Amino acid sequence: MSALQRLAQELRTEGGILAGTVADEGGPQPHGDAVAPKGEDYPLLVEAIREGYLQHYGAGRVVQPADPDLALLAGDRLYALGLERLAALGDLAAVAELADVIALCAQAHAEGDPERAEAIWAAGARAVAAGPSPDHEAAKRQWRGA
Repeated sequence: MSALQRLAQELRTEGGILAGTVADEGGPQPHGDAVAPKGEDYPLLVEAIREGYLQHYGAGRVVQPADPDLALLAGDRLYALGLERLAALGDLAAVAELADVIALCAQAHAEGDPERAEAIWAAGARAVAAGPSPDHEAAKRQWRGA
């Protein structure tokens, strides 16, 4: 079962208003696939955070509410779900990295640069999987100053 299928199943089981917005589709999950070597929990966590991001800046793959306000709330819930689980695993470096991804993507979108946001996501997933390299830290400094 893919990370997106697991996320859909978990949200349906949880119930509530989001359960009614879960789609049967999925889609590509390159960011979750990138972190798979870290353990079976990581793809789900990263894809939950990615889905939260998509609720804020695009269209979700798993959660597809018709109401834009509900999409924003769903995004916040999904961000929290992923970050909470990472913290519970004790991987504070991954929590910090994904928090940086969220913040840097918000900055990129505010500056009208969605392509930069996608580059930030790809680099962040690689850093969660293998640890941040000096080049990655330099890129984050550059993105902050963009």
